[in-house]
Amino acid sequence: MKQDFTQHVNLLKSITIFKDLDDNLLSDLASALTPKTLKEDELLFKEGDKDYALYLIVSGKVKIHSANHVYAYSTSNQYIGEYSLVDSTPRSASITAVEPTKLLRLDQKTFYSLIEKRSDISMAMLKGLVLRLRDYNELEAKLTQRNIEIKKQAEKLDEQRSELEALNHTKDKFFAIIAHDLKNPFSSILGISELLAREFESFDSESLKNFITQIYKSTNTTFNLLENLLQWSMLQTGRVPLKPELVELKEIINENVELLTGNASNKGIAIESELNDNSFAYVDANQIATVVRNLISNAIKFSSHDGTISVKIKSRGDFQEISVTDSGIGISEHDQKKLFSIETDHTTIGGSQEKGTGLGLILCKEFIERNGGKIWVESKLGKGCRFSFTVPKTDKSVTTS
Repeated sequence: MKQDFTQHVNLLKSITIFKDLDDNLLSDLASALTPKTLKEDELLFKEGDKDYALYLIVSGKVKIHSANHVYAYSTSNQYIGEYSLVDSTPRSASITAVEPTKLLRLDQKTFYSLIEKRSDISMAMLKGLVLRLRDYNELEAKLTQRNIEIKKQAEKLDEQRSELEALNHTKDKFFAIIAHDLKNPFSSILGISELLAREFESFDSESLKNFITQIYKSTNTTFNLLENLLQWSMLQTGRVPLKPELVELKEIINENVELLTGNASNKGIAIESELNDNSFAYVDANQIATVVRNLISNAIKFSSHDGTISVKIKSRGDFQEISVTDSGIGISEHDQKKLFSIETDHTTIGGSQEKGTGLGLILCKEFIERNGGKIWVESKLGKGCRFSFTVPKTDKSVTTS
């Protein structure tokens, strides 16, 4: 019996509201416990019953359920319904024995009688309830923090989804360019080369020269497009690191003018330069060279025969401003809005029927903005274009992403 009584006291100690009671108080409570035995599948009480008591499970197992839905199971050395000692709300769930079970019951009325005799029980329980409330507050704080973290994760997932959608759109744009703008020049090359291979002896030298010129133009266009596609894809996948340094823009421009002079001469186009000596800028030289080369190539492509192209550098406060002006066909105000966006398709026919996809200008915009500058266009139909961009003289405006 003494062993059983000690077990009953230890069971009471496991309950939060009783854990701070001394042994004398726990002994008084243990003395008030009454045994209760359940057979397998026997109901202890059902949902809605006014059964106001605490139950301690000495041995066996019960299920807490509502109809056929089981919320949880309780086994030996666990308890059920400590709040029913002070709360007269009907039971919110049913309790049924899963196997033969022995319990100890502490009735609410008996408990109130003990409190009247021993006020220190109430004080000890109040302390236990305060501790429980503190635990709940700590748990609530942790849950709040967790909810904040989950919200941040959700926002990050939304951001990643948007990035994936943008990448997917870029992929679709690539496929469109490859399917259309690579297919056409290759079709032209294949058609002309097949004709030459089959009927070479029937053409005079002038016709042969014309065919070869067309092959060269198509090949050159395709090569430039492939080069831009490669750089664009590398840029989008983060494989083009930014390596800014102090460079002289005058040298970069002169190198590219010299490189493209032959193309300009073939159309009778003169390239004029107005470059000051103090043209230093803090940029990635290779990226700026790509921009300059694209802008001059476009100016040649969209200028008529015997036209003029002007390249200038001007100092604008903390920035250098470079402009490439041509006397070509110009661009309408409506089409100007499409030039630097991959979201829209924009193909223009050059002065000698050359085609442009617009990818080069999109690449230019990416490179200029990565180097801390801006790029824009000024144009009217039939009156040529001026493409201008700025780059910083020092490292203050350069991003390193």
